[in-house]
Amino acid sequence: MNALARLDPISLTELTEKAELQVRVDRKYVLPLAAAHALIPHLDRATRVLEIAGMRIFNYKSVYFDTPDLVSFRLTAHRRRRRFKVRTRTYLDSELCFLEVKTEGYRGGTVKSRLPYHMSHEETVEPGRSFVDSVLGERPDLNFAPTLLTHYRRTTLYQPAGHSRATIDTDLTWTDVDGRMLGVPDIAVVETKTGSAASPVDRMLWARGHRPVSISKYATGLAALRPDLPAAPWRRTLRRHFVPVPVAAL
Repeated sequence: MNALARLDPISLTELTEKAELQVRVDRKYVLPLAAAHALIPHLDRATRVLEIAGMRIFNYKSVYFDTPDLVSFRLTAHRRRRRFKVRTRTYLDSELCFLEVKTEGYRGGTVKSRLPYHMSHEETVEPGRSFVDSVLGERPDLNFAPTLLTHYRRTTLYQPAGHSRATIDTDLTWTDVDGRMLGVPDIAVVETKTGSAASPVDRMLWARGHRPVSISKYATGLAALRPDLPAAPWRRTLRRHFVPVPVAAL
């Protein structure tokens, strides 16, 4: 993404101050990788790109947790209210880790709660169980274990119009607890995060014929690896974009 070089940087501190958006509306798009790269030169010049220690593209790792009967996955697959996700997210370049709980907010928005976490605990929720319970409510029936691991590379954009953010994720891979692996190197997942109104990136994507799709890194990835699971919300996305590529070939 050499076109990123023309954009002014924004620090993580300033990005958090201007567009933390822990309560937000997310719109997700799946694009061919070349189409995602082609967006960058056409961004408004006011757009700024997250830069930390001279880097503008960052490596992410997420561990998703679910119960033995996959209650988190099934609530999402069946579009139930009060669905949630529990994960650790590790920023590999800065070695920062957070325990995060995402819940459904007002009118379908997303609420993300997070707790600073030690990297050595990234595969367990136990040190942060009281935090998880404070968000979800104490439910002793929810016995969480690691279910899915994801890796990807992310670029984060800030647009002053509406104080919105957009992320571009590439080189996505998934691994489940049984060792099944999936990579989709030829696509990018673009996600806009706004207070409510559409962002400039949304409007740019719409003008190019791209529309939001139903995709969840956790639920869609697990459905791709586990054909026995219900996948109705993501069937079209899976059919069009999740063509398995051996991870060893990436």
